Amino acid sequence: MKRQLLACATAIVSAAALAGCGMLPGGGPGGRTVTVWLMQDSVSDEFLERFVTEYEDSHPDVDLEVTFQEWTGIGAKVTAALESDEAPDVIEVGNTQVAQYAESDALLDLTLESLRDLGSEDWLPGLADPGSINGTQYGIPWYAANRVVIYNKDLFAQAGIEEPAKTREQWLKDTEKLNSGGNQGIYLSGQDWYTLAGFIWEDGGEIAIDEGGAWSGALHTPAAIKGMEFYKKLQALGEGPENADEQTPPQAGVFAKGDVAQIIAPPSAAKVIEEANPGLKGKLGYFPIPGRSAARPGAVFIGGSDLIIPEKSRERGAAIEVVKALAGERWQKELARTMSYVPNKTSLASVIEGDEATAAMAAGAARGRATPNSPQWAAVEADNPIKPYMTAVLQGKDPERAAKTASDRITVTLAD
Repeated sequence: MKRQLLACATAIVSAAALAGCGMLPGGGPGGRTVTVWLMQDSVSDEFLERFVTEYEDSHPDVDLEVTFQEWTGIGAKVTAALESDEAPDVIEVGNTQVAQYAESDALLDLTLESLRDLGSEDWLPGLADPGSINGTQYGIPWYAANRVVIYNKDLFAQAGIEEPAKTREQWLKDTEKLNSGGNQGIYLSGQDWYTLAGFIWEDGGEIAIDEGGAWSGALHTPAAIKGMEFYKKLQALGEGPENADEQTPPQAGVFAKGDVAQIIAPPSAAKVIEEANPGLKGKLGYFPIPGRSAARPGAVFIGGSDLIIPEKSRERGAAIEVVKALAGERWQKELARTMSYVPNKTSLASVIEGDEATAAMAAGAARGRATPNSPQWAAVEADNPIKPYMTAVLQGKDPERAAKTASDRITVTLAD
């Protein structure tokens, strides 16, 4: 549907528009039109078609118009839309982007709906917290995805490892055993800072802290440095480059060669791996990133999307109802089944229990966190000081000095 749809002049998904593309029947004119921006590839054709059709059937006075947006350049596009008088009614945004949009006072306060209608007390913190600014809920959690350990079952069996580790200590022991005979125990690039963030949080540290509205870098604190120490031990049990991130080269391609026992990646990497090496189909396993205790997985960075409503939405009431449907139990379950995403509530995790990869992701997501909730965080990532800090430590530089340098740069950027 999506490729056919985008070939249409309007690039809009609605019952009426899809009919014009030869996609859906019906969908007569309604009393109100709710315009929705979703990100390219965030949902499948099948899911979106069912949602639009069923929603319009049950809300005959509402037409949905859904337009797909590219991630590239989306920040500036959303900011401009929020300031205009032609703002869409509902926008999907990355969970870590809400703060920068809320800074302009251009988002609708959805706190009441969160508490009264959407069961916000059960939301995944990694989605809910970034959507809340100074106690006001602007972003409604939609779906989550996070990193897990993807492993080669054959290499585990050859090493005599019968089940994945549940603690950091055992993980290191297993990885050391796997790192032999010409095989890499793990392929972990030196600048995979999202993975490092989880290790820091697991040790009780922070990347940056908010002290009365003033943000400052915290990589130099003892707890954060301890997280980096664990990263260094693990990274040494493979041949990942010390001065590059997980995309240089793409780690899924390295794993696909068959001599790497583990990588840390979203389960979606499995498709890339199997396409590159069909011989690995059926030989991939998944487990949550281990924590310090077997009682719970390690902390992880959680990505995903929230739904926001512009203050200038011309159909506020109808837009709220659309968001409530997308974020509610019925369509959360459908989204998880269709897309293998983690639902927005921990209580809904059972819906994907039969899917090993997504179940592993959901187990980690329960302890998922997002990046510091500062409107300026995007500027930190744009000139990311965490990456050279990691490389410096891996290459033997003084950890405390390197961490302080990175923390100072973070502090300056967040103060701008």
